[in-house]
Amino acid sequence: MMLKKLNSIRYKFIRSHLYGLFLITTILLSILLGVYVSLEPSWLTSEAIFLFIGTMVVVSFFVSLYVGFQSSGQIKEKLDGLSTLITSLSRGNYNSRIHLTPEDEVSRIGDELNGLAEKLKTQVRSLQKMADERSEYAKSAHKAATIEERQRLARDLHDAVSQQLFALTMMSQATLRMFDQDPSKAKSQLEEITSMALQAQTEMRALLLHLRPVHLSGDPLDKGIHNLIEELKQKCQIDFDVQIEEVQEVSDGAEEHLFRIVQEALSNILRHSEATSVTLTLKPLNQEIFLHIGDNGKGFEVNQDKKTSYGLKTMQERTEEIGGTFKIRSRPDEGTYIDIRIPV
Repeated sequence: MMLKKLNSIRYKFIRSHLYGLFLITTILLSILLGVYVSLEPSWLTSEAIFLFIGTMVVVSFFVSLYVGFQSSGQIKEKLDGLSTLITSLSRGNYNSRIHLTPEDEVSRIGDELNGLAEKLKTQVRSLQKMADERSEYAKSAHKAATIEERQRLARDLHDAVSQQLFALTMMSQATLRMFDQDPSKAKSQLEEITSMALQAQTEMRALLLHLRPVHLSGDPLDKGIHNLIEELKQKCQIDFDVQIEEVQEVSDGAEEHLFRIVQEALSNILRHSEATSVTLTLKPLNQEIFLHIGDNGKGFEVNQDKKTSYGLKTMQERTEEIGGTFKIRSRPDEGTYIDIRIPV
């Protein structure tokens, strides 16, 4: 830590001033000793030479420290500002800017970074606009797919459930007619009717499962996520800790992407993690939307499994499509944690 501090730009400035002091002192000492040896003036004694040099070294040392700290402090402050700006940009906060005075090389770098931030902000807006357009196209495609799905369901209802119900009706009528004549055979047919009814019920549930929406369907993002969580609570033994704040100024495309990311993350948890507890947080944070999803499941090695996980790739791609940043942390037996930041 100390070695790293001594290698900082401030201490390099101070060392350069001290090097200059040493050089000047050596030159003056050489000149005075040369005059003393060659001319031997009465006013110039060896004691006077070393007293003068010692006084100059002490005074110059403190002056060098002061000047070094002052000059390096200004540059260090500018460089710290540049570092803070770059960190903000890397986290997706493209509204960050820096203003440096006076005009010098460091200030020009700051101006170029400001220009870069503006370009990144423009590109993010373009990405979000494209996401909105894709969302509109997706809605149109969804309408067409809905019509096609209705036609398919109608065919399935006719081919499967409708025929089973017709068979149930015919068998029920036949059973009623033979109930008094052959009770044992009527009982056997009732058992068959029960089995067919259960089969028809299973077919109907399978068909209804296809009608479950995989999008927001006009609901706000927070309501859509709450509905999804409530549905999962009824189907699985997982404790959900959900903290969702209302987010504003979010495009429809960004909301759709965030909802699908949540769906994909929860699907991964149900299929792979063996978790008993899930934490989900959605809130506005520093001109960003912050989404956190964590679980206490079995975890995995990120560097090994991330490349082969289709779900993780899908979530990362959806995040990047709306200009966001995607980070995942996981280790075996330590759960999995996903942090997503979307600029607004």
